[in-house]
Amino acid sequence: MKQLKSHFIHEGRYAAEVEITLIDDKTPWAPIVAKEDIFKTDRVRLALRRGDIKAAAKEAKVFELLPINP
Repeated sequence: MKQLKSHFIHEGRYAAEVEITLIDDKTPWAPIVAKEDIFKTDRVRLALRRGDIKAAAKEAKVFELLPINP
């Protein structure tokens, strides 16, 4: 059984919401993340680290985090 989930990545002043697939194959390790989604989250994380928002936005929804001053 496959299930889509949102995974959030936070790097510096940015956050990204990446859609990943969880696979429940009824093994003790289940659910597992699809291999291609692991690489996708790594690409998004590295793009955010180097400030390449355009590249991160190709594979995820990107947010800019702003501090709130009370």
